[in-house]
Amino acid sequence: MAEWTRRARVLAAKVPLDSLRTQLLIFALLATLIPSLATAVISYTQNKRALTAKITEELRGSSTQAARELDLWFRQRAYDARVFASSYEVTENVDLVLRATGDSAFVAAARDRLTNYLAAVSDRFSAYNELLVVDLRGQILARSGSATDPVELPREWQAAMRDDRPAAGTAVPDMTRSGSMAVPVAVPLRAPDARLLGALVVRLSLQDAEEILHQFTASETGALSVLDGHGNVIVTTDADRVRIGPAEAHQEAVHRGVDEVVEYQTSDGRSLVGTLRAVPQIEWAVLAEVPRQVAYAPVARLRNITVFVVAALLFGVGLLAYRLGLLIVRPLDRLTEGAAGDAGGDLSIDLPVTAGGEVGYLTRVFNDMVAGLRGSRAELDTIHDALRAKNEELERLSLTDGLTGLTNRRHLMEILEHEARRTRRSKHPFSLLVVDVDHFKQFNDTYGHLVGDQVLQKVAHTLQNATRDVDTTARFGGEEFVVLLPETDLQGAVQAAERVRTRLAAEKFSVGEGDASLTVSIGVAEYPTDGETPEAVIGSADAALYRAKRAGRNRVGRATRRKNRKASAGKRGT
Repeated sequence: MAEWTRRARVLAAKVPLDSLRTQLLIFALLATLIPSLATAVISYTQNKRALTAKITEELRGSSTQAARELDLWFRQRAYDARVFASSYEVTENVDLVLRATGDSAFVAAARDRLTNYLAAVSDRFSAYNELLVVDLRGQILARSGSATDPVELPREWQAAMRDDRPAAGTAVPDMTRSGSMAVPVAVPLRAPDARLLGALVVRLSLQDAEEILHQFTASETGALSVLDGHGNVIVTTDADRVRIGPAEAHQEAVHRGVDEVVEYQTSDGRSLVGTLRAVPQIEWAVLAEVPRQVAYAPVARLRNITVFVVAALLFGVGLLAYRLGLLIVRPLDRLTEGAAGDAGGDLSIDLPVTAGGEVGYLTRVFNDMVAGLRGSRAELDTIHDALRAKNEELERLSLTDGLTGLTNRRHLMEILEHEARRTRRSKHPFSLLVVDVDHFKQFNDTYGHLVGDQVLQKVAHTLQNATRDVDTTARFGGEEFVVLLPETDLQGAVQAAERVRTRLAAEKFSVGEGDASLTVSIGVAEYPTDGETPEAVIGSADAALYRAKRAGRNRVGRATRRKNRKASAGKRGT
């Protein structure tokens, strides 16, 4: 230590500190160094903050959109399963199997009808690997496939069925699709009189969920993953991710649903930046992430450029200090003011380049950095506007049917829930018409699907014209439509149904060089007389529709009244 102190004193004695040229050099170096470092630090901080905000916006937007789309996807799949579970073919046969005693042939016939129906649904909907019907004890009554392996039911599924809500189980490898996963989903299975009979369980493929993630991946280097309630990765767009769960930093956040943007390391040593967004319907979360090195590459480049600029500036000022001296002070003042304005958020600054050399170069670099910040802000505004427009379009598409422009099935169920609550308060009933085009498959096979689509559009238009403005007309699926008639009892609904049937029977549809006519069969049911839930009313109207079909089509069928159903059920029991 004494030796280093002695050498420092010798060096200081050799430097003429009282020389004006030395003082000018020291002043110039200090005057250059301090503003340069301040500008570099402010610019670096502002750029990193802006870049972090951009990354946060992209990751949160990506995870939010993916989580919302997965939620819609799961709701739709669960709703489809509810529709199948409410089918007369399922509820009637399950009730027969559970009530039957001693007649093995009778039970076998009912099981065969159940199996055939489940197999038909499985063949039509590729998202369902297998469908099973289980009773309240978890025993399998029927299944769509020929497999004999036991099904792993979701946790506490009986409680979920009693609460009339779907239950999702633990994801397992999909045996029908290599590299994909499947999850069992159970929905309540109720008799027409609302008794809980058991559950309809579908093995839902997650291949569509992976395609949804690919649609909303933030960038080519980013990735989206779906985590279950235990933090395990079940679906991902990142081929390099190890399917053993997320980083430790996200383990607790998975259960809390936290969507903070954090930096972390994966189990395989990669450094990432990511955020979580919970999926409302199930205990899943969407993890959006991007490599930290890629995310902050612009900041790293800015840091390197700043270091280079500062070093070059100090070297140039040291050489030119004796000649330029005080001339450097003025542009440095402008830089200081510009840095203060930049720090205050004023990105309209454009400093004039009045000097050459390092100071002029620093001014140009500063202007470039401010211009880059302006571009980043404009880009963020553009992205925000585009996201808002897409969200509005998604909202519209989520409420209407793409072919007919009518209310779609999901939105119809929301309207029915609202109408049911209003009915319970006002004690005024409402009715439903379930309208199905007779022999529509034969019509499609004869004239082609394009003509069939035109016919469906015209049927939808006629239905709207034949009903009131307060009524809601929806496409329920295929050639089946549902009309909600508020403040209407069963008798009024039957009259409206006859009016609709008559008008449609009188319509002429242009096909090729001639005209064709179609008829419809209509099932009518009233809430709450024919069902205590919207799903039950739809099931009653659907059953009435099928009775009208069996009676010869082109007619209106009334729902069986609740007292009659109870009486007939008592006769079957005796």
